[in-house]
Amino acid sequence: MRYLVFDIESTSKSGVNVRGKIDLDDQELTVVAVYDSATDAYSSYLREDLPQLWPVIERVDFLVGYNSDSFDIPLLNRYYPGDLSRIPSLDLMVEVQKALGRRLRLDSLAQATLKRGKSGDGLKAQDWWRDGEIEKVRAYCIEDVRITKELHDYMRDKSAVKYKDLREVREVKLDTSAWDAPSVFAAPALTHALPL
Repeated sequence: MRYLVFDIESTSKSGVNVRGKIDLDDQELTVVAVYDSATDAYSSYLREDLPQLWPVIERVDFLVGYNSDSFDIPLLNRYYPGDLSRIPSLDLMVEVQKALGRRLRLDSLAQATLKRGKSGDGLKAQDWWRDGEIEKVRAYCIEDVRITKELHDYMRDKSAVKYKDLREVREVKLDTSAWDAPSVFAAPALTHALPL
């Protein structure tokens, strides 16, 4: 099965960076980074490069992301000439939330499971973009995809993931039995939520 792990960076149209609830309608896509399981390669696309990404997306069996059903897919769908909600999606944050009963930040899982954290955050990436440091944004976005891909692999292989709960590292068991059958994934509802 061919899958695409992806992440999006965006910036505020209004120029206001806020921590907390983000208005998806105020966001503009800046960079999309992907890992393609068919090529075992990472790549990134600026907004003007998106026509090169569409054929890749259309050939995958499913998409993998973190908070992707609520943020990345709805935002990317505004630029896509079709309907991305028709492509099966595995949102790792949703899977953790189903098992644990609450949402966790990607960085919490990465630090506990992979022993390394994210290289920045979305607000810093917006600052870099505004300052013209596009390659920093690309590198940051690709690193988020690398973390998401490694977490996906760990979760699939171990049917579990670790997370930081205050200072303690805990493990939560996951039901990953259907992860190799993308037809069981729900199509994203294209709702608005805070990116993590």
